Amino acid sequence: MNRRMPNVGALFLTSPLLRRVAWHTRRIVGRVDRRFFLALGEGAFVFVLIAALLVTFIEKPWTDGLGAAVEWFGKSVNWAIFTVLGQGDSSYVTSPGGFIVSWVLVLFGVAIVGTITGALVALVIDFLLKEGQGLGAAGYRDHIVVCGWNATARDLIDELKGDEYRTNVVVLADLDKNPAGDGVYFVHGDSTSAVDLRRAGIDEAGAALVFPSAATNEADMHSILTVMAIESIAL
Repeated sequence: MNRRMPNVGALFLTSPLLRRVAWHTRRIVGRVDRRFFLALGEGAFVFVLIAALLVTFIEKPWTDGLGAAVEWFGKSVNWAIFTVLGQGDSSYVTSPGGFIVSWVLVLFGVAIVGTITGALVALVIDFLLKEGQGLGAAGYRDHIVVCGWNATARDLIDELKGDEYRTNVVVLADLDKNPAGDGVYFVHGDSTSAVDLRRAGIDEAGAALVFPSAATNEADMHSILTVMAIESIAL
């Protein structure tokens, strides 16, 4: 039987979780000091070259000519890189000087791995905190965006949670926590804000519903401004 393999690119584009992770990654990368990581990479490159040169000078023969020396230096660079990554061959060095260089490389590798691990952990923690506070991005398509919150919105959400409905729902409201409970994605923000509407995925939503927070003129005006903001983005 000829089975078609799933398209990884299509899976990435349609998976809400992956799209949320990508959104948070872009947000965090936009705040990262690139000069620091560039300097770190350059420093690591120079450090590996110096260590390889020292090991070649201390450990390997220089009497076989320039070609042999260049070959040994290339092997030493390869050994130094793998040592930094924690996979170096300990038998490559045999002298006290070579051992010292090897130990320094191992310590440097631990520092690099720690830096990368710390960055990944910070990314995960930031992702979880922002998601819990409603400061993420929905990542859905063809979903329903509920702008604002009141008793009618609550009844609608309860109806949409029924077994006969399979549409994803996003609530966009200026509240401290998710008012709709489990199964509904919450975006904390102002429904008149283009940035918050895009976090709710309004430009890829199948429908949008606007609910005034109270029976006042101010709430009605806010609803009108919400509709205008939606039309400016989604239409």
